[in-house]
Amino acid sequence: MQEIRSTPLPCRPTKKNISLFLGIRTPERRTINKAIFRTISTPTTAELGATARSLWKMEYREFQYAACDMLAFFHKELDSSFLGDHVEHLLTQKSWWDSVDSLGTAVISPLTVKFNSVPLMNKWNKSENIWLNRAAIQHQRGRKEATDLDLLFRYCDNHSDSREFWITKAIGWALRDVARFNRPAVTQFLKTHSELDRVAVREAEKHLGK
Repeated sequence: MQEIRSTPLPCRPTKKNISLFLGIRTPERRTINKAIFRTISTPTTAELGATARSLWKMEYREFQYAACDMLAFFHKELDSSFLGDHVEHLLTQKSWWDSVDSLGTAVISPLTVKFNSVPLMNKWNKSENIWLNRAAIQHQRGRKEATDLDLLFRYCDNHSDSREFWITKAIGWALRDVARFNRPAVTQFLKTHSELDRVAVREAEKHLGK
């Protein structure tokens, strides 16, 4: 395996001082990580969970991103309990939109397609943790006509009076995705939810021709 040298780089804090950055750019990081992942034996679900948790504890933010890269690369090896056993923990540690959304793309979206995860998504949507709320609201993004609209609208409805930016933004993005293929449904939801924060409405309306 090619040696990866640790070169001192200027470190900068993330928003909310979650952790420090080494300064490795995303394309470079992903190239390095994929090269490493291709050289190792296929890990088990337990090994992936333990490794992700260990990476999450490390000081620099790139290690949390590396955990997401790893889970995306090996997502087919993950079992039906992985979201509840490990991802829920990761979502609530060093939480910020970048890691939460990266976990959504890397593992939450594919696993909720593969396994029946509605009970767990219900739990996350009802949680007092805003990042679990955000993950549940967004977990169907990109599914187009395969989206369970009743479920999505219920999750949005549960937080329709929220003024928490990261939740209202998630609602807006989820509705915007639906508007790409079902404008009437989104128009009706907006009509019956006048209490929605302007952030959510503005995002939702981007594909309504307004």
